[in-house]
Amino acid sequence: MSVTDVSPAVVVVGRAEDVPPGEGRTFVADGEQVAVFRLRNGSLHATQAACPHAGGPLADGQTDVDVLVCPLHQYAYRWSDGSSTSGAAPIRVYPVREVDGDLVVTV
Repeated sequence: MSVTDVSPAVVVVGRAEDVPPGEGRTFVADGEQVAVFRLRNGSLHATQAACPHAGGPLADGQTDVDVLVCPLHQYAYRWSDGSSTSGAAPIRVYPVREVDGDLVVTV
C-alpha cells in the first residue's frame, strides 16, 4: 500500500461538554495525541497536542479567533493552516466538528 492509499480516520474523541468555552483539552485520536479547543465564540479547532519547539502542551495555550499561543515560549500558530506567526515550525491542524454532542476529529 502506498502513502496515498491511506484514508483519514474519523474518530469520536470525547463529548463537546468536555471542552469548556475558551479552553482546550488533549485527547487521543487513532493513536495521535490531539488538542481540541472550543473558542469563546463557540468555534472548534484541533491541533497536534505538543508544540514542535519544545513539546509544550498546546491544550494549555492561550487562544483567540486567529491563533493559538504555546504556554512555554509564546510561539503563535494560525488556526487556518498551522503556520507560525513567530517563525517556528508549523503544527498540524485537524478538522473537528460536533455531532450529536460528540467531538469528531479527522486525523
